[in-house]
Amino acid sequence: MAIFLYVIIVLALLIIFSSIRIIDQYEKGVVFTLGKFTSIRNPGLNFVVPIIQRMVVVDMRVRTTDIEKQQVMTKDNVPVDVNGVVFFKVNKVDDAIIKVQDYEYAIAQYSQTALRDVIGGMTLDTVLVERQQIGEEIRKIVDKETDQWGLDVQVIKLQDIEVPDDLKRIMSRQAAAEREKRAVVIKSEGDRDAAKNLAAAASVMAKSRGAMQLRTLQTLDGLGPTASNTVVMALPVEVMEFLQKLAKKQ
Repeated sequence: MAIFLYVIIVLALLIIFSSIRIIDQYEKGVVFTLGKFTSIRNPGLNFVVPIIQRMVVVDMRVRTTDIEKQQVMTKDNVPVDVNGVVFFKVNKVDDAIIKVQDYEYAIAQYSQTALRDVIGGMTLDTVLVERQQIGEEIRKIVDKETDQWGLDVQVIKLQDIEVPDDLKRIMSRQAAAEREKRAVVIKSEGDRDAAKNLAAAASVMAKSRGAMQLRTLQTLDGLGPTASNTVVMALPVEVMEFLQKLAKKQ
């Protein structure tokens, strides 16, 4: 009799311990009784009836899943390899468990399809420049569909966009040509401004008496005392001014 009582106590303790479930703060539990959804359990100490009840614990934190690299044809018929990452969280644990078999795999596959559709409607230049816009458009499409699965898509980011090697070389030559073009334009604008400034300076010196002599002396002083510097003046400045005055009188 004592042995039988001991066995009953041990079995009771085993049943009690097997029925204990601890749910962390960032989790929730979905309870099925005889295969039917019956309740949602919150974080803390919970009990389920062994054999009769089963609880599936769901992580409620923001999660990430990769969009595998795939080749997509753009609107202007350029093949590009694109991959990305999806940030999402579970809003309704019962829908996430009951309405879709594997919500993480499902959202990754749906994101792949949406990515192909969005990039397929854009040109290569737009794809390379508007990464954030593309990610937002994909997010809207995926979020609308996965909302019925109890999921909330936070953001979708494109990670890598790879173009063919021959196209990379063409784009590199194009970029070099654009930089050379800008350099020529900047140099020509500088030459134009310099010419305007020189013309203005010449006009001021022509109107100011002795300005030309002062400029000549400054130039000679700037040459420095190096013996290798030799300056040959064909005519003195005074003679040049005399000839100019003589030409005006005539």
